[in-house]
Amino acid sequence: MFFFLFCRLLRSLPLLLLLVLSGCAGVKTVSVSTTDYTSQRRGDILTTGKLSPSSHAALQVLGLDADACRKQIRLCHEPLVNSSGLDAEQRTATLAELWLQQALDARAATDGTRQVLHAYLQSARHAYAYLFFSERTASERALEDRQTQVRDYYNYSVQQAVTRLFDEQQQDLRDTLDHSGNFSVHSGSWHISGKLKNLRLSREQQLPQQLIPAASLTFKGLRNQYRRDGIGAELVAVMAKKVVTSQSSSHAFSETPFPALTVVLRFPGDSLDEVLDTHNAELMGFDPYRLDHITLAGQYAPLAANFTSGYGLWLARSGFANQSLLTLIGRGEILEQPHVYLMQPYDPRRRVIVLLHGLASSPEAWINVANEILGDETLRQNYQIWQVYYPTNAPIAVNHTMIRQALQETLDTLDPHSHHAATEDLVLIGHSMGGVLSRLMVSDSGDRLWQDVVDRYDLNGQRKTRARKALEPYAWFKPMPQVRRAVFIAAPHRGTPVAEHRLARWAANLIKLPFSMLARMTEIAQLMVDPSSANTAPVARGFNSINNLSSRDPFIRASAELPIADGLPYHSIIGHDKLKIPLQQSSDGVVPYQSAHLKGARSEKVIHSWHSVQETPEAILEIRRILHEHLRPAPFIAEGA
Repeated sequence: MFFFLFCRLLRSLPLLLLLVLSGCAGVKTVSVSTTDYTSQRRGDILTTGKLSPSSHAALQVLGLDADACRKQIRLCHEPLVNSSGLDAEQRTATLAELWLQQALDARAATDGTRQVLHAYLQSARHAYAYLFFSERTASERALEDRQTQVRDYYNYSVQQAVTRLFDEQQQDLRDTLDHSGNFSVHSGSWHISGKLKNLRLSREQQLPQQLIPAASLTFKGLRNQYRRDGIGAELVAVMAKKVVTSQSSSHAFSETPFPALTVVLRFPGDSLDEVLDTHNAELMGFDPYRLDHITLAGQYAPLAANFTSGYGLWLARSGFANQSLLTLIGRGEILEQPHVYLMQPYDPRRRVIVLLHGLASSPEAWINVANEILGDETLRQNYQIWQVYYPTNAPIAVNHTMIRQALQETLDTLDPHSHHAATEDLVLIGHSMGGVLSRLMVSDSGDRLWQDVVDRYDLNGQRKTRARKALEPYAWFKPMPQVRRAVFIAAPHRGTPVAEHRLARWAANLIKLPFSMLARMTEIAQLMVDPSSANTAPVARGFNSINNLSSRDPFIRASAELPIADGLPYHSIIGHDKLKIPLQQSSDGVVPYQSAHLKGARSEKVIHSWHSVQETPEAILEIRRILHEHLRPAPFIAEGA
């Protein structure tokens, strides 16, 4: 029996040997999870910390070891450059990733060395060569994952090279900067020249104090961050350490101290070989609000952009929240005059949106409103945002006059000849007390306010003449001709009974006016007193903002009846806090519906919300709708129709 089995085994041995050998040489299938599917195609040095499958494949074709290349890239550089086994796309893409890996490793080991900058510039140069000088154009590879990876290598390497160069050679940059915005510096074998003619960081055309990568910034409080994919490093330029402008400022306005910019490195050359041989790099900075694409090596390239980072950094470093409350009670850094903050460098082509916050508030009231406006591509291309920061402790009549003056000075300075589309088409958006101020700016006082003062204080003779002269800046005004539309949000046009509550009266007593303003108000108050009367006490109320917001306040009652400019479209957004209460008797918890409602409004949007209705998604969508409507030309109405 044993002999029989042994003979069968011998006869089967060739077959078993054949099966074993075929098993060693065969290909087996392995299932791939969803996560592995993505990582196998898109994982690379930036996303996983490891070389991409594409680079691994290129190295394996040449018999090169990835670990050895990581330790000493120069051993692999020459075989990759000289081998005919890879095409130009494979060579340049792989070298871009290898040099980026080298830069990241060197940065971790010896931060601040010249070798790190050299590696980033090498990575950017090879990525640039891949994008614009290999066999196919960028548009022919538009849907390929590899092109997206290499674009990211370029953008990241440019970001790191430029910020590192700025940090390490800032003095050299400043020393070589000329009046045209050009500069030139050296780093090792590299020569980097700069052109800032397409970029206006400030009216003084100075270099920033710091460059911050936009990708390194995240913000709490902002719902979304808006950016645009494309070529270039997304940066924020820090032009000033201080956000809130001092009262000694020579202008009523200031441009953003944190402008967004996009930086591109161009490597000169008309062919692939020339680009890979050069050690020259041309740095070009662009305003991403003004440009959405550029031309590199004769090819169209969308320009990358980050539209939230500069705005978020401005708010984060402003200290507005604390300062606005301290200002109300006369403490901290006293705010005496309104100041206009431009959210981006002035653009004469874009219409202006002016945002006015409310009582005890600041530009922080518009955190998400401004960001969501900038997040809409159409609105971003057609509008620029100005925010007015003003002392909310001052009487409404005084703030109205000062804000008008600040805006007019800003308009006259930026466009002294009134030729720009921007200065002739303003949209006012005001929340709460800012809504009341916005309404005054588009109203015609006539003699209504003055006559109300005359009747209330029985002015006559010399006393009337002196009072008229003192009150002239506050009692007579016309609609601002540059304003073409207005939006009033939770605005107490007829005041609010909340201002009469005990807590509000207590808060009103805490309000402190700046000394200069207090002296002026005291002088006016004395003019209201009839010296022949038995009661010679000065006017007790009406000279701070909380008093003005009372539904009993004479100024608020009189101003509510002023006519709005003929033909001016205006809109209301109103909060309805408790839906069980009928709309006509409702409020937003602070402002009654009847006070916020205006007859003749082009639209009225009522939203289930408390008083801070402007930050709700529904209100922001309504604001965006109104701004889109404003871009459409007005319908033609035939004469006599």
